[in-house]
Amino acid sequence: MQENLPLDVIIELTDCSIWQQNHLVLSKVNLRVGKGEFIYMVGRVGSGKSSLIKTLNAQIPLREGTGLVAGYDLSKIKNKEIPYLRRKIGIVFQDFQLLIDRSVNENLAFVLKATGWKNKSEIDIRIGEVLEKVGLGLKGYKMPHQLSGGEQQRVVIGRALLNDPEIILADEPTGNLDPETSEGILRLLTDISKTGRAVVVATHNYNLLKKFSARTLKCDKGELVEVRNDEEMELLQ
Repeated sequence: MQENLPLDVIIELTDCSIWQQNHLVLSKVNLRVGKGEFIYMVGRVGSGKSSLIKTLNAQIPLREGTGLVAGYDLSKIKNKEIPYLRRKIGIVFQDFQLLIDRSVNENLAFVLKATGWKNKSEIDIRIGEVLEKVGLGLKGYKMPHQLSGGEQQRVVIGRALLNDPEIILADEPTGNLDPETSEGILRLLTDISKTGRAVVVATHNYNLLKKFSARTLKCDKGELVEVRNDEEMELLQ
């Protein structure tokens, strides 16, 4: 069941506890993200970044607190509602998770068909639109292994955009990429946020934070805290 969020707020967590199986990783999480906002989430491995992203996506249940994401109450969401929530969220993975035996076009068509698209011409048009948006308009016929790492990640971002989501959750999207390619991916994600989508990027690449500055949250010692100034940013490294 959809709930009302404050105007222009697309994610709102209040006093939430974030669990990874039976391990409490974050307590008293308060987070508000607006439409069109780009934010970083930083912290060491195991600090809770990925668990928080999986909670926002309803992959991990929210046991304590209130969480409203794209109009859905995470503490009350029913299993049958989760697919509808996930259509409003695009996920960008570090390890791409492309189907290696299918072309780029076939990878994207697979996702559209799985989410209810049936008309072939509409599917083809939508695939062309997202590939153009991520700078791969002429590469839909290629197999994943024929693409560079940066191109594969652009396919993944295109895949995340297929159903016109309100939120993009990117978990270490530059983790397997060289610095120059990483900058291109971050530039693309910031451009996407300017189209009105909320973009949350979990990363430990602090060089990118300097070049593409944005609101930054840190998972540290079981809490989610805002990094408020350059001095605190320096302490992250």
